[in-house]
Amino acid sequence: MKNDRITPTYITSLKPNEVFVFGSNLAGFHGGGAAHIAHAKFGAIWGQGVGMQGQSYAIPTMQGGVETIKPFVDQFIDYARQNPISRFYVTRIGCGIAGFTDEEIAPLFREAVDVENICLPTEWWDILDN
Repeated sequence: MKNDRITPTYITSLKPNEVFVFGSNLAGFHGGGAAHIAHAKFGAIWGQGVGMQGQSYAIPTMQGGVETIKPFVDQFIDYARQNPISRFYVTRIGCGIAGFTDEEIAPLFREAVDVENICLPTEWWDILDN
């Protein structure tokens, strides 16, 4: 586990170069869970279901199975690599309202392990370190 790269369980504020990464739906209806927090606190745009918005980054998780999430995760990892000044706090996307388990979602972020500005939930580090 990378102790300096763990996403806090509860994020209530961010520094200027920090980004809240949350699970969304493609329509960008940020009504519940982390999406609601992203909209209320971190500049997520109602109607935008993908990508950077304010101090948040949306990864769609509600359009189908895990295989439909992977391209969006890969797109996010590429974005984080291209923006090394920012620090990205990935929440447990897909593990709330979308209904996936940590064991299903964490492997999608395997490439993020080597990206120093991406922080992941403790539960995912436990899975990825094994």
